Parts: sequence; structure tokens; C-alpha cells
Amino acid sequence: MAAQSTPTFDTDFRPVPGERVDLAPGLARITAPNTSPYTFTGTNTFLLGTQTIAILDPGPEDESHLSAIEKVRAGRPVSAILLTHTHRDHSASAARLARHYRVPLWFGGPHRLSRPLRRFEVNPIKRSCDWSLVPDRTLVDGQTIVAGDLTLSVHATPGHCANHLAFGLTDAGMLLSGDHVMGWNSTLVSVPDGAMADYFASLDKVMALPYRTYHPAHGAPIADGPRQARMLKAHRQMRNQQVLDAVRTGTKTLGALVRSVYPSQPAKIRLAARMTMMAHIEFLERRGELVVKRGLFGTRLALP
Repeated sequence: MAAQSTPTFDTDFRPVPGERVDLAPGLARITAPNTSPYTFTGTNTFLLGTQTIAILDPGPEDESHLSAIEKVRAGRPVSAILLTHTHRDHSASAARLARHYRVPLWFGGPHRLSRPLRRFEVNPIKRSCDWSLVPDRTLVDGQTIVAGDLTLSVHATPGHCANHLAFGLTDAGMLLSGDHVMGWNSTLVSVPDGAMADYFASLDKVMALPYRTYHPAHGAPIADGPRQARMLKAHRQMRNQQVLDAVRTGTKTLGALVRSVYPSQPAKIRLAARMTMMAHIEFLERRGELVVKRGLFGTRLALP
């Protein structure tokens, strides 16, 4: 059972920032130099099309990365700037590029929370979100669009955040999965920006779609995307059970829960562990499996 709940993570991906990598006809990748504990080796920007191109997830406002995009563009017309979602490691340069190329911005609507803030609650990743960005065209689930000269299917995949989209290349059997399914690590789900129930539903959704290879926004391509999605779902279900088991054996606070579930978590990603646990707690609370009492001085946990 343990093997089924443990995804296979590929941490050997070592891209050369700014280097063009051709993945399929009309699909090229450039990795930005914004490596961090949350972005791994950097954000993958995709150029879509052959004679005319669109740019997906242009990434940070880094001059070397923007120069690399321009070099790979090689004088071809640009039709649009697309985003999988509005976290700034994906979107910070989007408005600038749209102005530069005089093209529209296409994505899944302005950044929004997955649920309203509670009283005294703070969104822990507020500064990482692009609140002011407004699309010229709002993309919705089920649409077929032409980006550059490449035909894409639009798939709403909320969970990591509310306006997250994935894009399918049906003929190639490929999914541009954004931050929804990645190969280097599990996806951060931080409430109220994201929601674990939405994340589970979106995993089920992509597993049922006709795509085999996933190209994520961070890390290497995933040869068997549906398998990775299944493993990520099982991994999160395992975490749900760990939360319930910890509370059953006497864990009563969020801090104690994080220490119980992640006993050896490095300090640099301890905040991510805490945010992840909050998402699991809220998911279990909404299912009636956990009682949560929130106060100014902390969160108390109990079984029903």
C-alpha cells in the first residue's frame, strides 16, 4: 500500500536557463532562471505554434529570460499571451509582453480566492498572486482555441488556485499541466487561495482526459501523466489519513500536527508544510471527519 501512495518524483531535471528545447512540432520550452524551493529549477515557458506563436506562462520579469523568449520567437508574429494561472512566477511579465507585442492576454479570469477569507484570516501567499491582472479574453472549460497556429483544448483545473487551467494538445496526446500535476514534487495547495476538494476533483478530471504525456510548468516532462496524477491523489489521501491518525492519538494543534506528519521537514519549506496541512484540515472538516476550532491564538483539532 505504501508504494501506491508514493509518487515517483524526478529531481534530476537540470535545464539550461534560456535554452530552447523542442518537445513536439509547434511546442518549445524555455526555462526561466527563477529557481527556488517553490519553483524547483524555474518556471517553464512554452512557445506554441510554428509560423505564428503564442506564449504560455512567460514567467518572471527577468531580462535574460525575456531576451531568450525574443530569441526563440525568431521574428515570428505573436498572437496572444496565455497563462495557466495568476501566480507571479508564471504571470509577472505577462502584461509587459502583451504591451510589447501588442497582443491580448488569455487566461481563466482575474485572480480570486477559492473561498472568502474568514475573520482575521490572512492569505499566506497573497504577495505571490497577480491581483491586478485582467484578461482580454477569459478562457473557460471545454473551449477549443487556436494559440499561435496550434489548436488547444482548455481544461479548468482548480485546486492549486481557483483560476488554474491546463491545455491539451489532443493530436499529440499531450497536456500542458501547469502547477496542477508536476513531476518534481507534489503541488502546493494553500487555503484560501486553493482548495483540496477542488484539487482532488481536478486530478480525477485530468486522469479521464485523452493525454499521456504531461508538460508541467516546473520540472521535466512526465511520460505517464495519468499515473502520476493517480499517485499524487493517493499521496494526498495518505496525508488525510495521517491527519486523522495523529488527532486520534492526541495531537490537538496545527503546530503539533505539522511536526507529526513532517518530522524532518527542512526549515526552508516548513511554511509550505504548514499551508498543506491547513488545506487537509479544511478538507476533512468539510467532510465532517474533523472538528476544527479557530481562534486568535491558534487552531484546535478534535475528532467528531
